[in-house]
Amino acid sequence: MKAVRFHEYGTPDVLRHEDVEQPVPGAGEVRIRVAATSFNPVDGNIRGGFMRGPIPVNLPHTPGIDVAGTVDTLGEGVDGIAVGDDVIGFLPMDGNGAAAEYVIAPAEVLTPAPKSVPLPDAAALPLVGLTAYQALFDHGKLTAGQRVLINGAGGAVGSYAVQLAKNAGAHVTATAGPRSNEAVTSAGADEVIDHTTTSLTAAVTEPVDLALNLAPVDPAELATLLTLLRPGGVLVNTTVWMPAPSDEERGVRGIDLFVRSDADQLAQLVALTDRGELHITVAERVPLAELPALHTRAAEGAVHGKAIVVPSAT
Repeated sequence: MKAVRFHEYGTPDVLRHEDVEQPVPGAGEVRIRVAATSFNPVDGNIRGGFMRGPIPVNLPHTPGIDVAGTVDTLGEGVDGIAVGDDVIGFLPMDGNGAAAEYVIAPAEVLTPAPKSVPLPDAAALPLVGLTAYQALFDHGKLTAGQRVLINGAGGAVGSYAVQLAKNAGAHVTATAGPRSNEAVTSAGADEVIDHTTTSLTAAVTEPVDLALNLAPVDPAELATLLTLLRPGGVLVNTTVWMPAPSDEERGVRGIDLFVRSDADQLAQLVALTDRGELHITVAERVPLAELPALHTRAAEGAVHGKAIVVPSAT
């Protein structure tokens, strides 16, 4: 089969589109014929060798944490999944990913794919959807009637976070640049602040219950978010290389989010998608052979929105 792998850490030039043996599932695993994976910024950090501590991978390594595809072979002891099932999942980050024609997945991370979108497009959901869900509900404990500020809502996680927060009955204030303003508004934000022209402290006049930081801001801006929270509020930060600050005097907690795979939560996101309450947006569809070029564009800051990566027909 064809796969994209890197045999050493480095720039996108280390990625190779090459022939490899089809993998064989072990106990508790299935093999999936990949319809698509997606690009996530963490893929570039793993490839560059910056995540060797928290995410150790064996070389050569195939990237691609998200998968959408069709079950092809079952390993021993797998129940509840059949050959031919369309599934999606968030794969173990330290294992080989889905930038290939076939991938092995633990059966426990998979959930049936949404029926309302093309199967390849569903690869845009797992990692970013779970990040938004866990930030808002696992860590932020968001409930109806609360006010939430989503800083950096113009990206893929932000789109889901705005939709999920609105579905939960929250009042959503979001920051976005001019390029993303319309998308964030259509996702349901009550207020959109152009962070390129307006300061948060000037624009946010009523304290919020939850602030979600999705942007690679400097420490001073992250600290500013604390001042916008009511006493007892929560700041959830996804830029984990910069720890979230807290304000103990006011009971404001800072939480750093490390997203985890959760098939039950992913099934909830699928159900919302099929009910038309959560919209999956794909900015571009990239052939597998062009994944190295996609990594290059991402490193240059030239990838906007969610890109899925589609293997060639076999």
